[in-house]
Amino acid sequence: MLSRLSIQNYALIDSLDIRFDKGLNILTGETGAGKSIIMGGLSLILGQRIESRYFFNQDRKCIIEGYFDVSGYELETFFEEQDLDYAGETIMRREISADGKSRAFINDTPVTLTVLKALAEKLIDIHSQHATLQLSTESFQLLTLDSVAQNQSLHQQYLTVYRTFKATEDRLNTLKETVRQAGAEADYHRFLFEELEKAKLEVGEQEQLELEQQQLEHAEEIKRHLFGTVQILQEQEINTVALLKEALSQLQQAERHMPSLAAQIERLQSAFIEIKDLGGEVDRIEQGIILNEERLATVNERLDLLYTLQQKHRVDNLAALVALRDELAEKLKALSSDDEEIIRLESEASRLKKEMLALADQLSASRRAVIPRVQDEVSQVLRTVGMPNSQLRIVLDPLEADAVRTSGRDRIEFLFTANKGQDPQPVGKVASGGELSRLMLAIKSLIAKTSALPTIIFDEIDTGISGEVALKVGEIMERLADHMQVIAITHLPQIAAKGDTHFKVYKIESAEKTATSLVQLAQSDRVREIAEMLSGTNPGEAALQHATELLGK
Repeated sequence: MLSRLSIQNYALIDSLDIRFDKGLNILTGETGAGKSIIMGGLSLILGQRIESRYFFNQDRKCIIEGYFDVSGYELETFFEEQDLDYAGETIMRREISADGKSRAFINDTPVTLTVLKALAEKLIDIHSQHATLQLSTESFQLLTLDSVAQNQSLHQQYLTVYRTFKATEDRLNTLKETVRQAGAEADYHRFLFEELEKAKLEVGEQEQLELEQQQLEHAEEIKRHLFGTVQILQEQEINTVALLKEALSQLQQAERHMPSLAAQIERLQSAFIEIKDLGGEVDRIEQGIILNEERLATVNERLDLLYTLQQKHRVDNLAALVALRDELAEKLKALSSDDEEIIRLESEASRLKKEMLALADQLSASRRAVIPRVQDEVSQVLRTVGMPNSQLRIVLDPLEADAVRTSGRDRIEFLFTANKGQDPQPVGKVASGGELSRLMLAIKSLIAKTSALPTIIFDEIDTGISGEVALKVGEIMERLADHMQVIAITHLPQIAAKGDTHFKVYKIESAEKTATSLVQLAQSDRVREIAEMLSGTNPGEAALQHATELLGK
């Protein structure tokens, strides 16, 4: 249950600390006092997104905290799955800075709004005057049956299988389309692959062949230049080696009288050795050069093939051809493995569909079984709130063939009439605002008994009712409060008088600002508050007496 709500710097609230009690908690106050602001603050810690920045003081951040007693509601698994610290008193906090940035926490651990909202849905159900719009939606109508039938676990099991089936089906259809498209190109891809495979391509081969081709085509010229180099270095009568040898001898003679030339002698001697060695090396290379026309023809033929393949496949180099060959090989290999995967996925989809339909049928049977109970109990509540001739008829039909959706394979419609002799019609078309409020209250009271939520909040659902009907509505809330926490915001004294704890919301006017505040009323103050709700400011003795009677004193 919600034991405490702290709101700091939100809208007209500077600082507010509300400590709720078990049972029925009542909030009253004049129109515009700030009751909706308190609900707006509460909604923020329940995961609602910020629609606008509205602070009491623009220089401070807004902080809203809710303290919840979660012990006994088997929420340990949720906390473990979300990697949160579990505590019997759990604190949900929302901080909103002046620039609009928002942070959410559960027990001081940062969380996303999705996680905050998921926990809130296990703790509180808010029923506002606008919630009657849900009555005509299939999702709410199915939720009503599922709540009464205790189908939460079964529906979650169905939903898991449904999502797995849909994902498998999508993957299967995508793969089939891929294979269909690939199959049309398979023969062409196989031809291209075999052509490239037959060429025995190797990365780097083209560069080597082009170099060899250049050498073979210019072998005579290369040999002539190499021969000339050898002659200059060591063969002709006056050659480089002989001249270097003579220069070395001259330098050594000079060293005898100038020892500092030792370094130059060493350098010249190194040059002599290097040139002599180079001459021998060039000579050996020249001897190895031969004019091989047969090898040149082979190289030219191979290069022609490589150039032709590159031109055909519109690539610039041999590496790209090799990559294309490997890509084609993978495509051909994938065709075979895809066929095997299709068979596997078809089998898996068939198994999942069978399991999904079986679970959907269980859901349908369970829903159908509680329809009489829902119709009867809602009608009983409606009779107590001044609608003795009302009738709720629930029509549950299967979808076409094997059609399914997240809710199962049912189509549902709530048909309703509040008048004797009138056939029930779709609920959104025939009921007035007051009738819809009472119908929703009847359904919510039934759901509350079976949902095991700690807290339900009724936010001004008393639209269109008064007098004895209002008294009966208050009695329904009072009975609900026997086994759960109820928080009701109301303008009706008949409902306010049923509360175990009563808070009054009011405005404080100053020269600079207007602020919303709240006080918990003592018994004597409740008499006056309810009397004012009956007759206005400065109630007379009759109003005070009536208020006392409503409070049962």
